[in-house]
Amino acid sequence: MGKLPGERILGLETEFGCLVMDDQAGSAEEVVETVKNHIFHTQRLGAIDVHARDDVFEPAQSGGFLINGGRLYVDAVGSHLEYATAECRGLRDLVANDRAGQSLIVRALREVGLSEAASFYNNSVDHFGGHTFGCHENYLIRADEDFLNTSAQLLYPFLVTRQIFAGVGRVGGHMLAAGGLRPSYQDMIDNPVDYIWVSHVYSVAPDPGVQFQLSQRADHIIKTIASRVRFNRALINPKWEHFYSHDGMTRLHLLFGESNQNEFAYALKVGSTLLVLRLLEDRLVPPHMVLAQPLVALREVSRDPTYRWTVLLADGSTIGSVELQRQYLKLAEHYRGSSPDTDWTLEAWAETLDGLERDPLAMGDRIDWVAKRRAVEQYMAEEGLDWSADALHSIDLEYHNIDPEKSLYSALDEMGEVRRLISGVDVVTAATDPPQNTRAKGRSQLVELVLSRRAPRFYLFDWNGVALDRHTYVEMSDPFETYEHGSMK
Repeated sequence: MGKLPGERILGLETEFGCLVMDDQAGSAEEVVETVKNHIFHTQRLGAIDVHARDDVFEPAQSGGFLINGGRLYVDAVGSHLEYATAECRGLRDLVANDRAGQSLIVRALREVGLSEAASFYNNSVDHFGGHTFGCHENYLIRADEDFLNTSAQLLYPFLVTRQIFAGVGRVGGHMLAAGGLRPSYQDMIDNPVDYIWVSHVYSVAPDPGVQFQLSQRADHIIKTIASRVRFNRALINPKWEHFYSHDGMTRLHLLFGESNQNEFAYALKVGSTLLVLRLLEDRLVPPHMVLAQPLVALREVSRDPTYRWTVLLADGSTIGSVELQRQYLKLAEHYRGSSPDTDWTLEAWAETLDGLERDPLAMGDRIDWVAKRRAVEQYMAEEGLDWSADALHSIDLEYHNIDPEKSLYSALDEMGEVRRLISGVDVVTAATDPPQNTRAKGRSQLVELVLSRRAPRFYLFDWNGVALDRHTYVEMSDPFETYEHGSMK
């Protein structure tokens, strides 16, 4: 299938928190298992893995690929539910497929009778436990061996400052201290999943000096690049593997990101990042944009109560985050006209930066951190609270409830205070229909084929290929090909 200039494969992975309000419903881990099993065994919306993808992290029966092209599974690290979107080529397909994954979880929770006892959240921080959850972005890029040494330095300024429109907002903050209590030998024996990849353990404490910040994850990022990310979280996690690799291209896995409730912010985050990666491929980003200390700037931008968001460049000069984003935007104008998504992104990017420059707090219809801050401040005014009240963390959390009947974000949507990118019909369709222009379509057909069998004993699904039995393997190396039944070889 033909590609537009600069067109890439996109995908997101979201880790969901589960909160149980009724002890009779069981533990959070038990609720997660119940929901997962209902989706695969009762609703039969996917082919559950009959093999272990990883003996520790993803043993057999942990999850599998769905008929909508996505993948739902229980990650053994924290026993949380995780949804990975299908491979997508367009922003609207990506948002719809992502929201469809959430709708499947909500529907399953209702059908098993636990919707009043438990909730799932796409937030990215545990205010009291100090944990952080991921929303990881994946981009197919054309990267040479020098990407992580040179080009990445020109990506960090964009990632650090894009939180001014992509951040989901957070009440309070955390302080990290190196050299926390390291696990004993017995701890590691008793909890192998938690410690098998630990290369650095830190302690976490609330930071009383922060009232509100742009990002939920900025306080927890301690490396620019890291391959082992348990307690060692980074901006980028290299994933030079074959699942997305094709025709000289490979997958870039971005760890610093959060799950946007607002569809406009979601699409702008991904669309602008895609254009910046394209600029890096074409070597069009000038070296003067390198930051002096990316991780320091990350936290300073997130925590700046003045909204000036000034960062220090490697040459000793300073620049505001809006202006730095404008420089990336100006460079990206080079690609105007190459696709409808490109043109939408350029217009939305310029419009958003203009709005942030005029009045950041007037951007609540398209930026999550603004909408959340306004909701928190309204609650404070109604209840006579200040920023030290623990109850504010509950408001923060409920903004991210993925059940539309409970979510504070969804309440804003119902009041017409949110800019939408897709419709409810798009989400319903994406719950069962994969994107029509990637290999997710062919894989979806094979999932349905396996589900139609009375008692399949052997099959194996992966992103880049499917074994239907011990003698039939369908290779899907090209993510841009649909691999429909008529074209399968």
